[in-house]
Amino acid sequence: MKTQPDAGVTSVAELTVRGLILGVIITVVFTAANVYFGLKAGITFSTSIPAAVISMAILAAFGDATIQENNIVQTVASAAGTLSAIIFVLPGLIIVGWWTGFPFWMSFAVCAAGGVLGVMYTIPLRRALVTDSDLPYPEGVACAEVLKVGAGHEGHDASEAVETSGAGLRAVIVGSIVSAVFYIVVQTKLFASDVAHYFHLDSNSTTATGYDFSLSFALFAIGHLVGLSVGIAMLIGAFIGWGWGVPYYTALHPVAGIAADVAQDGWSHYVRYVGAGAIGVAAVWTLITLIKPVVGGLAGARAASRVRQAGQAHTLPRTERDIPIGTVGIVSLICMIPVGWLLWHFSRISGLGSQAFTLTVGGVVFVVVMGFLVSAVCGYMAGLIGSSNSPLSGIGILVVVVAALLLVVGVKALMPASAGQALVAFALFLTSVVFAVASIANNNLQDLKTGQLVDATPSAQQWALVIGVIAGALIIPPVLDLLNNAYGFLGAPGVDPARALPAPQAGLISALAQGVIQNNIDWSLIATGGVIGAATIIFDELLHRGTKSMRLPPLAVGLGIYLPTSTTLMVVVGAIVGWWFDRRAGRAPKPDATRQLGVLLSSGLIVGESLLGVVFAAVVAFSGKSTPLALVGEGFTTASIWIGGVVFVATVVVLYRWIEELGRA
Repeated sequence: MKTQPDAGVTSVAELTVRGLILGVIITVVFTAANVYFGLKAGITFSTSIPAAVISMAILAAFGDATIQENNIVQTVASAAGTLSAIIFVLPGLIIVGWWTGFPFWMSFAVCAAGGVLGVMYTIPLRRALVTDSDLPYPEGVACAEVLKVGAGHEGHDASEAVETSGAGLRAVIVGSIVSAVFYIVVQTKLFASDVAHYFHLDSNSTTATGYDFSLSFALFAIGHLVGLSVGIAMLIGAFIGWGWGVPYYTALHPVAGIAADVAQDGWSHYVRYVGAGAIGVAAVWTLITLIKPVVGGLAGARAASRVRQAGQAHTLPRTERDIPIGTVGIVSLICMIPVGWLLWHFSRISGLGSQAFTLTVGGVVFVVVMGFLVSAVCGYMAGLIGSSNSPLSGIGILVVVVAALLLVVGVKALMPASAGQALVAFALFLTSVVFAVASIANNNLQDLKTGQLVDATPSAQQWALVIGVIAGALIIPPVLDLLNNAYGFLGAPGVDPARALPAPQAGLISALAQGVIQNNIDWSLIATGGVIGAATIIFDELLHRGTKSMRLPPLAVGLGIYLPTSTTLMVVVGAIVGWWFDRRAGRAPKPDATRQLGVLLSSGLIVGESLLGVVFAAVVAFSGKSTPLALVGEGFTTASIWIGGVVFVATVVVLYRWIEELGRA
């Protein structure tokens, strides 16, 4: 299928069948990887850049691929990096003991209806946050540059384009192989999975803290992608959480035990809620800053609609042609049908049938209003710091607290006391629908920024993303079921905590829902986090006005507080190494190409480890053994730490030197 020609604009192949098929295949693979990695590390990654490189390499064989067609492939595949973020909420239903597995059609409908609604909501936001905005969109711009180089665009001759595209594909493949091999060796126990140390701070063994460096190439690569400002902000958050929070709260609420258990108890029961407060304040601040540009974007969408209604649609530049606002409204209304049915059905099977009408109508209104607000927040934050370091965690916290409070005010008094757990489950289910909206909004605008830079048609991208949403929604439930059966989620009934996937956001969000509805949450912890978040916002604004280049993203500070150090510290290391590499690349003969190769290497490191994680989950599930590949026992632990640590560092040095040489070639 080709786009229709505009006045003065050459028709180009864009929304093609082969592009859609390739995009769907990549979506399925990357969605599985992202689901596993998000449950393990609490962070999902953007798949747009590796998808673009793979697309260019494959479609180049046809000889007639266009930059716009390759852009459609990465747009479809980007659903893998976005919709999979539903794992930040949906496993909460397992953790609270309400579900024992993931019902396919209910899980699919949540992802699909919410995801399509997210696409629709971002259409009127495009002008405000992309066209008329100076937000940097780091991943969107990087993806556009990769596509331009691959197509020989803007000053790049054809030979350089082919050469750079081939080098980029090698970077992705080598990164994937290296991280996959390292992951396999870690599973044999010859290499340690992390370097951790916890220690007591008092003679009574009741106050403790510590650190945990995960030897994960995927986490390291995430740090490279998010950049130095975010990495430093997460490090500051980790210092607040583990340098002050854990020692303070373990001393305030003494529990004797080994240092690791004491420290983890203080972090999970107290410090994470402080982080939740900081993230919530950062999310509210983002909403406030978006009021003016969102209003302007809606006005622009209405103006374009009037042009179409006057029969002058052909006068609109192709790059300004969104899905018509009337169609957006109709599709949004259609999405409300499955959303309403889901909420009604869930309330009926949960023992809340007497209030099913109230819960359904109120829930639909909540999805409509809160969905649009979180779309604006997520789109803005993705434009500011990139999709990989998305604000979805903070958004989920904000949404579940509001949903739970509304249930307490409007429904709880009308139900018997025994319905408390059912209300918790309903709050989580309602939040999951809004979260699906937010997850797509988080990356859709990043894709539209890429499209703007490569002269793409917005409406073609928007329909492509709808297709990607459906493909992702089909694969997420079975992957979640596989991981649940193989490992389980930390905090779920009957799960072995030693093998369970941490699922940090799902655990925190479900704990918040229980705390609000059962009225046993310590609001002072949330308030303390709110004060920290407010102070961070003020400091960030002062930095921005004083330096114009340095920032301290408040959301990243909040994430550093409430994510475990096993996640944050290696991300910080990756951010610092990535900054160092980019500075060295600036002195290379082809600085931009060398930096892009660093991005592609990082993408490969993420993909390789994540895909092997899914494969290993299947091995665990079918073998019935938690460590089916182990070659050594616990007595090898100290040696494995040294061996694994040295090999990890040496591999990083070799990889980055290789990328520098590849960039010079």
